[in-house]
Amino acid sequence: MTLTLPPLLWETEVSSDPAGAAREKARAGCDAGLLCWRVTDETAEAALVLAPEVPLGAAMVMLPLCGVGLQNALGALAPPEVAVHLGWDGALYVNGGRCGGLSASAPADDPAALPGWLVIALSLRLRLDLDAPGEAPDETALSEEGCGEISATLLLEAWARHTLVWLQRWEEDGAAPLHAEWSGLVHGIGTEIRQGPHEGHFLGTDDSFGMLLRDTRTTHLIPLTTLLETRP
Repeated sequence: MTLTLPPLLWETEVSSDPAGAAREKARAGCDAGLLCWRVTDETAEAALVLAPEVPLGAAMVMLPLCGVGLQNALGALAPPEVAVHLGWDGALYVNGGRCGGLSASAPADDPAALPGWLVIALSLRLRLDLDAPGEAPDETALSEEGCGEISATLLLEAWARHTLVWLQRWEEDGAAPLHAEWSGLVHGIGTEIRQGPHEGHFLGTDDSFGMLLRDTRTTHLIPLTTLLETRP
């Protein structure tokens, strides 16, 4: 099975762990644009290799960018009544339930250094695999939200297309259009949340997509780089 991808992207199907496969290819020096992927009965997973030409702190914009690409893809394929939102931490919410998410990994975590490579990984839950109903009330799957007829491969193809559109727009117009789109999709703004060691009121984000979290004493600015998984 193959995916039909737009120019500048190329794909390889893997038997397990697309994120690990993508990191291995990136460490070996593969070209940017590789998409490693796999689909099972329960999940659809993919990982995109990027080669940022900006420091890691700025390159982490790829996490919300790929999230917007995913929301746009689901918005195009899902029934119109399905609500899709994005967690600041990369989580995906469908009709309020967590349905998967995105993560970022790089070989080091210095925000001021060029990262060499950056892998954005996606995991989508297609079907719930729980022992009992109600076991995980905050979790959901596409099949539970009226999206069971969506082809997983078509969804991965659509994610790739929409992500590439936003990548090109970011390169041409900067982060402002992306921030405007993403800000309207972020889950949990205005609520009390915990992020890492901090707990407080999620005020929103700054222009660099950093989380503004207000506790009883101060407002913390939490940069996207705190979400990074470092894999030398």
